[in-house]
Amino acid sequence: MVLKGSERFVAAIACCFAIVGAAAAPPWKEAMAGYAFEFPRDHASHPDYKIEWWYYTGNVSAKDGRRFGYQVTFFRVGVDAAPTNPSRWAIRDLFMTHLAVSDPKGGRYRYSEKLTRGGPGLAGADVERYHVWNEDWTASLDPSTALRAGDRQHKLRAISKEAGIDLTLNESKPPAINGVDGISQKGAQAGNASHYYSMTRMPTRGTITVDGERVEVSGLSWMDHEFGTSFLEPGQRGWDWLSIQLADGRDLMLYQLRRSDGSRDPRSSGTLVGADGRTTHLAAGDFSLTPGRRTFRSANGAIYPIEWAIAIPSQKIDLRVTTPLDNQELDLGRSTGVAYWEGAIDVAGRSAGQDVSGHGYLEMTGYKDSLGRVLSQK
Repeated sequence: MVLKGSERFVAAIACCFAIVGAAAAPPWKEAMAGYAFEFPRDHASHPDYKIEWWYYTGNVSAKDGRRFGYQVTFFRVGVDAAPTNPSRWAIRDLFMTHLAVSDPKGGRYRYSEKLTRGGPGLAGADVERYHVWNEDWTASLDPSTALRAGDRQHKLRAISKEAGIDLTLNESKPPAINGVDGISQKGAQAGNASHYYSMTRMPTRGTITVDGERVEVSGLSWMDHEFGTSFLEPGQRGWDWLSIQLADGRDLMLYQLRRSDGSRDPRSSGTLVGADGRTTHLAAGDFSLTPGRRTFRSANGAIYPIEWAIAIPSQKIDLRVTTPLDNQELDLGRSTGVAYWEGAIDVAGRSAGQDVSGHGYLEMTGYKDSLGRVLSQK
């Protein structure tokens, strides 16, 4: 059963993107400093927190050399932590899943979504093991590999008329914990944060489907998992987020929060992951993320910068970010009222005097409208 048109449902889904305002009142748990991650336990769901998502992106190639990008994200949004209705059909959580495939050579970007209530056989997220599902779309950890650190396998399957993925991903690096002391702080108030880790370099194989064409592919993927209750605050309009896998074996995550007055929020942050898996936290003052002159104007009027310059002086890193496909906007205006750009990117530049290149993914939100405004209109 997929719910469409419910104002309560749409507001909850918009909350998944906006997540503005003060931290929600109990009984939802807040993301506080001192959290100790444990794996594979923390791949599973954390229902004590209001917001949670499992987010995969990847750049993969077919045997004929064609390149594809993909995104699949499973969101859980808490509605009622303790429903008084004893029925199994009482709505505690809502689930949203986004699926997108990019085909730069074919000039195609295809996407699909599912909006589903939690309930028996409909959608859910296990607590004891990693298994998230939205109808027949699934993300899970192969139980036969769950105890083999460094060789765990993630299984992704989501197929629609527009696009599809059926992929196996390996954990080649340990989880990279983002932020400081177990939290990634997003706002000034305590609790306006998330517990956030990344699997930054996951060898990937399987099939990609676009417009009914099924192609065998292999490449690298990135996985983010975040859970918390209140992330952003009023005055924060949106964010620019990048995941980058460099050819020298290092990986880089950066995000900058944009405020409504055009300034950059001081809670912007990042993580540099070495080839050996060791992490270096990057505070807002440690890097710059500057839009270039090239932009993409979508049909809904949003103007996205699709060229960026990255500078990390302490690491002697200077990178230029471009994209092989300008139009990678996932426009959900008819359902949640949210539109954002999410797509494959190319990276080239210098690091410590040496040429360096790579691939990754870029997400830009809040360019169509302020995320807070989207929420307030629901």
